[in-house]
Amino acid sequence: MAVVPAHRLALLGGGFSTDDDGLLDDWVLSQVQAPRPKVCFVPTASGDAPAYVEQFLAAYQSRSCEPSVLQLFRRELDDDALRTFLLSQDVVYVGGGNTANMLAVWRAHGVDRLLREAFGRGTLLCGISAGANCWAEGSHTDSFGPLTHLSDGLGLLPGSVCPHYDSEPGRRSSYQAAVATRALPAGWAVEDGVGALFTDGLLTDAVTRTPQACLYRVEPDGGSGVQERALQCRLLVAAQQPTSPA
Repeated sequence: MAVVPAHRLALLGGGFSTDDDGLLDDWVLSQVQAPRPKVCFVPTASGDAPAYVEQFLAAYQSRSCEPSVLQLFRRELDDDALRTFLLSQDVVYVGGGNTANMLAVWRAHGVDRLLREAFGRGTLLCGISAGANCWAEGSHTDSFGPLTHLSDGLGLLPGSVCPHYDSEPGRRSSYQAAVATRALPAGWAVEDGVGALFTDGLLTDAVTRTPQACLYRVEPDGGSGVQERALQCRLLVAAQQPTSPA
């Protein structure tokens, strides 16, 4: 009997582009059993910003993995090669930027369909900011300037996602208003520093690199407001380096 792979994705509130300690990046890699996992960075939301690509490569080339980058604004792969490339990855890491623009570009190139296929085959999908928003049914975004809701995600994670819940003015109240009015379904609010792993749609791990950061479940309260529930996160700590004998 064939083994059905688990469908896994991770929402990140940090990583190589914002943090110096590398704890969330190490956590992502620890979710993959391959000794040298293939990790593809997708910087579409930033317009394939060169500096962002350089940050990723600088962070991941020093780790025990095989990093690569998928750029779509200067696409080099035909459809068959693109499919082969994406489906060979152990991890697809999506960067931050403009969620709405990213989804439109993905659909134009068929990347949305390939990510669904990779997800079904067991590839770990993850990302920060827009790269967290994209996996859910809907998200809270500044893609259009002011903070608003976007009911246009890939739908791989039931519900909605709000990134930067604690760090950007207006995020918390605006997301709660969207959930309260049913403009967005109930969902997950991610503070900076948090990582949340979902397996087959269920939360299976929640971590943080800072003791104060939380993951929240935000749901309508049955009236005109919301219920916000903080979920316990496991604190990540840096591995201790062996000391030399005196």
